[in-house]
Amino acid sequence: MKKIFTALLFSSALFLSAPAAHALSVNEIVAKANHAAYYQGEDGRARVKMDITDSQGRKRTRDFVILRKDIGDDDKEQKFYVYFNRPADVSKTVFMVWKHVNGDDDRWLYLPALDLVKRIAATDERTSFVGSDFFYEDVSGRNPSEDTHELLEETDNYYILKSTPKKPDQVEFSYFKSYIHKETFIPVKIEFFDKNGEKYREGSAEAVDTIQGHPTVTKGRMKDLRSGSETVLSYSSVQYDAGLPEDIFTERYLRQAPTEYIKR
Repeated sequence: MKKIFTALLFSSALFLSAPAAHALSVNEIVAKANHAAYYQGEDGRARVKMDITDSQGRKRTRDFVILRKDIGDDDKEQKFYVYFNRPADVSKTVFMVWKHVNGDDDRWLYLPALDLVKRIAATDERTSFVGSDFFYEDVSGRNPSEDTHELLEETDNYYILKSTPKKPDQVEFSYFKSYIHKETFIPVKIEFFDKNGEKYREGSAEAVDTIQGHPTVTKGRMKDLRSGSETVLSYSSVQYDAGLPEDIFTERYLRQAPTEYIKR
């Protein structure tokens, strides 16, 4: 499953210097990184364990399955389906996204306790995802066209980019820095800075495995540097090209989960 989460640590094999190649433009780097993070394979599924730790060291755990389906072959339209199994207070909750490149994404949240389907407004994309340190936008990814990208530095192993929002009044950050691994093009770390230039949020990963030929982040972490809380995501049973039908990514399956695909 492609990971919307950034990474900090790699196995030693991933730290090998990338072979010499023609110089890439910043837009080419961004496009390759976006593909590596969200578009490997035609679809994907994974089981995910979410561990949330607050500043007092108190922990909460959530277990869910995430399904993803690409529409077309141009790294644009995409659909996500997230089904929560545990704990009891979120069991059967569903989060679904229809990702659009040329417009706002469509997002739904099904709350089984209320039997309520709630549309998530575009203005809520950068709010907490089910009480974690990840945002809704982190799940399906941020559209690269929403930012202006600049190559700050190139090392033996990384491209370091600065991305500045084109509509700063619509987001809480002033800019973010991404560390793109040159061999895999996986974003290995991301740092968000506020209007005063202070870093307040940091995403990283602690494990990367090659699954069906795709380098895949299998453990990711997001830290809120202001509150002191953090969330760790651990992935298992990752599968690409699972043959997921497009019709399970519809409102009908918010209340009636596609058991065949979430119970595997």
